[in-house]
Amino acid sequence: GGGDGGSDGGGGGGDAGAFAWGLPPGFPVPKVPEDNPMSSAKVELGRRLFYDRRLSGNGTYSCGSCHVQELAFTDGLATAKGSTEQFHVRGSMSLANVAYLTTLTWGNPLLDSLEEQALLPMFGETPVELGLAGMEEELFQRLRDEPLYQELFPAAFPGDEDPIRLDTITKAIAAFERSLLSYRSSYDRYRYDGDPSGMSEAALRGMDLFFSEKLECFHCHGGFNLSDSVQHDGTTFTEVMFHNTGLYNIGESGAYPEGNAGVYEISGNEADMGRFRAPTLRNIALTAPYMHDGSILTLGEVLDHYAAGGRTIEDGPNAGVGSKNKFKSELITGFDLTEEEKADVIAFLESLTDDEFLTDPRHADPWAEAP
Repeated sequence: GGGDGGSDGGGGGGDAGAFAWGLPPGFPVPKVPEDNPMSSAKVELGRRLFYDRRLSGNGTYSCGSCHVQELAFTDGLATAKGSTEQFHVRGSMSLANVAYLTTLTWGNPLLDSLEEQALLPMFGETPVELGLAGMEEELFQRLRDEPLYQELFPAAFPGDEDPIRLDTITKAIAAFERSLLSYRSSYDRYRYDGDPSGMSEAALRGMDLFFSEKLECFHCHGGFNLSDSVQHDGTTFTEVMFHNTGLYNIGESGAYPEGNAGVYEISGNEADMGRFRAPTLRNIALTAPYMHDGSILTLGEVLDHYAAGGRTIEDGPNAGVGSKNKFKSELITGFDLTEEEKADVIAFLESLTDDEFLTDPRHADPWAEAP
C-alpha cells in the first residue's frame, strides 16, 4: 500500500514536520530526490511561491496563472500565454501526479527534475513565461520584504544561514508540485476500493474498450497514472517514452510544423520528428483543448483522430494525411467504433475526473485567503 511514505533527513526541511502522502493502497509513493526531502513546511512554502505573482518580472503572473487548480492545473488555452502576453507554441500541461514522471514538458527528454524545470518558466526567454531573466536579486529582495517568508523559509530549510535563494525557491516549488496527487476519481474508487457506485454502465463498457487490444489506448495511457514514462519509490528502470501519433504529415514528408516538432527540436534526429510525451489522462475531461498544440477541441474529435490512425488536414500550410506519416508510432493503426462505443469511451474518460483534487484546499491559492 501507499502508507505515509514520509521522508525525514537532512538536505533542508526533513526536520520541519514529516510529510504524510496519505495515499490509498495500490498507489506507490513518489520518488523524491535525496537532496530535497519532503516536509509539510516546505510544501506550504512552495504553495505560497507557486501562487505568488512576485515571481514574475512585471508582477502579473504566477505559476498558478497557467496551472489552474479547477482545470487540473492547466489553463484552458490551446497554447499557453506568458506574463508579457506572448503566446507559446504548446499548451500548459497538467501537474496532476507530476511527481511520478520521468520526463517533464511535452518534448524534452533532457528535463527530468522538477527543481531544474522550475528555472525554465522563471528565466526562459524563448518564449517568455514569468520573465525574470536578469532579475534574480530583485526577486530575492521582493521575497525578503514579505514578512511571511521571513518565517516560512527558515521553517522549511532549518539551519540554513541564507534561506532565501534560488536553490531553496526551486526546491520548495518542486516539493509543492510533488504533493499534487490525484487518486480519488470514480474510476479509482472502482479500481482500488471496489466501489462501483460512481461508474455508469456506459463508463464500465468504455473502460473495457479502452483497455482492449482493439483500441490500444492503454499502451501509452496505462497503469495507475494512465500514462507512460512513470517512476516511483522502488522502481529501478527509468522509462522515457515519446510518440508520434500522426497529428501532422506536412507535404507527405512526415514533417510537423516548424519549431514545434517534439523531441526532434532537441535531438535533430529525423526519427524523433513529431514525438511528444503521452500526458496522464487523469482529469482529461477538464483539460481541453487537446494535443501538444491544442489543435483538437473535444474528446470525441481525439477519438476520431485515433480511429483514423492519424489526422487528415485537407488544406492550408499544414495539409497532409497524418495516418501516412512515416515516423508515426506502430501502435497508431486505427480502429472502428460505433457511436455508442464512442460515447462509452468518453463516459470512461469522464470517470477519471477527481473532484476532490480540483477543490482540495491544500492545493489552493493561499494568497486569496488573505484580507
